Amino acid sequence: MKIGIVEDEMIIANTLADMLQAIGYEVTEFASRYSEAIVMLENEKPDLILLDINLLGQKDGIDVAETVRRDYDIPFIFLTANLDAKTIERAKVVKPAAYLVKPVTKEQLYSAIEIAFSNYNVENHTAVISSPEKSKTVQDFIFVKDGYVFRKVFFNEILFLESDANYVTIHLEGNKKIMVRFTMNEFLEQIDKTVFIRIHRSFAINLKMVDNVFPTEVSVKGTKVPIGKNYKDELMKLLGIG
Repeated sequence: MKIGIVEDEMIIANTLADMLQAIGYEVTEFASRYSEAIVMLENEKPDLILLDINLLGQKDGIDVAETVRRDYDIPFIFLTANLDAKTIERAKVVKPAAYLVKPVTKEQLYSAIEIAFSNYNVENHTAVISSPEKSKTVQDFIFVKDGYVFRKVFFNEILFLESDANYVTIHLEGNKKIMVRFTMNEFLEQIDKTVFIRIHRSFAINLKMVDNVFPTEVSVKGTKVPIGKNYKDELMKLLGIG
């Protein structure tokens, strides 16, 4: 995952980059003013930006944040040495994912990014219908915590989901698995409901990956997943069976 840094003090920018890379993130080229930040966003397409409020030039970090909210669908975290009441009011309007007061520790940085992406997934990964004439557009990925980093997982990589209390195991192609701290209902709220369907109290599948249907289970790319009797009718209807 790539993190953008918009900071006009190069010593601080380098320190942030070192901490991010130690955690396991990729870092963009630094930006120190509004125009550089926009170029960085266009060329490097970060997944999140750390944004100093005070920047070189007439436009500050809040101006950058307004553009990010309008034109780029990514979360941002404000960095600042101090906040006066007027600046706080301006900053609140653009709804940052978090505020970090300099100097920042690696632990603070990691926690803020983790919370930012958790909230971003809940708020943004839902279907959007622009008009009856236009087709439905759906975010085709989700960020999930994998060890010390957030991994971008595309929905077409997911075979099925397996729930165990407050955890969901994401089964991916190539026998890969990622366990995340969500209930099944919480996780299903964040992904494409036209493709993923619950077929059992503990399982949900990617309909596009089903290759065989048996009386009490389905085969998803060769792996058999049980069908709960309360879910079978809806599954058959969606698959166009019977």
